[in-house]
Amino acid sequence: MENTIKENILTLKDVCISYTPGQNAVNMVTADIQKGLITSIMGPSGCGKSTLLRAINRMHELYPGITITGDIKLNNKDILKMNAIEVRRMAGMVFQRPNPFPTLSIYDNVIAGYTLNGIKKTKDEKDEIVENSLKNVALWDEVKDVLQKKGTFLSGGQQQRLCIARALALKPDILLMDEPTSALDPIATNRIEELLVELKKEVTIVIVTHNMSQAARISDYSMFMYLGDLIEYDTTKKMFTNPQDKRTEEYLTGKFG
Repeated sequence: MENTIKENILTLKDVCISYTPGQNAVNMVTADIQKGLITSIMGPSGCGKSTLLRAINRMHELYPGITITGDIKLNNKDILKMNAIEVRRMAGMVFQRPNPFPTLSIYDNVIAGYTLNGIKKTKDEKDEIVENSLKNVALWDEVKDVLQKKGTFLSGGQQQRLCIARALALKPDILLMDEPTSALDPIATNRIEELLVELKKEVTIVIVTHNMSQAARISDYSMFMYLGDLIEYDTTKKMFTNPQDKRTEEYLTGKFG
């Protein structure tokens, strides 16, 4: 555990999110996320953890009728007032199931963010982005000779690393991960966990996980959410050894959730 005080990269203040008027799925969440660390968001199903994560890169706007109030600032920029595409470049997202674009090659999957956003790059620049992004996720040596094959040709664990490479290619400030290993076997899960610990040197990571032992293994800080409320937020070590709230303790000891 690092004791040095790090700067905040993400600030949440009184964040409320509702799918139906008058009913909050996330209720008045306030928290500061520190740069260069892994922060996990835990809690039982339906507690609002994925809803909160998706608000950070404005995913909710893809669906009608969802309202967000409060402040979400990323690098001191108010993301609720910014262009959504710009926000999604700053906050990369990796989902539960590996989702490489099925019609695209491995190469084109990595640079998809540039293509989709109309960002022009020379062939040499693209080659460099692809190679560096795949090296970042320890996938380059496995795929460098098959870059023109479809991304779906890879194993589940490789596909998820490809999706992480795709998110990293745009050089985001923060990487949001929604249960990124829940569809993977233990060996692939272990590789992704090792990768994330390595990646935090380059990018701040916020990970939603229902796997408490995963949070204990890889995160520096943990949030515990229950019924839309942020119950507790502390260093992972402190939360797991000395939780301050009875509900946190009950969740961590398997009494509910």
